[in-house]
Amino acid sequence: MKRKKSPMDLGKRERQIMAFIYRRGAATAAEVREGIANAPSYSGVRAMLRILEEKGYLQHAKSGNRYVYSPTQSSDEAARSAMQYTVQSFYGGSGKRAMAALLDLDGVDWSADDLDRLEKMIEEARREGN
Repeated sequence: MKRKKSPMDLGKRERQIMAFIYRRGAATAAEVREGIANAPSYSGVRAMLRILEEKGYLQHAKSGNRYVYSPTQSSDEAARSAMQYTVQSFYGGSGKRAMAALLDLDGVDWSADDLDRLEKMIEEARREGN
């Protein structure tokens, strides 16, 4: 079975570009270059966008004389894939250990609404037998 693409398979600069494009929804090479910290040259950004497209993370559409790049999967799908990678790699596949680590993170402000939503998700998982 072919493993799904994961943002964790990308290098630091590639993840930086993907994060920018996810925030924007779509972007040109010039917009990426202006929007990321310590950006490489314009041709370097174009090369990285082409590589991300070859790897299947981006697609492009022509708009006038520019290419506009957009992700091939939604940010929710990418986040889910990254979380699956993280749970497998760092928590031995244990969702319980991963959830405990998330709940114990310093600096995370859990609102009552957040905790209520988590409680509902746990109840739903129990009903489904997970």
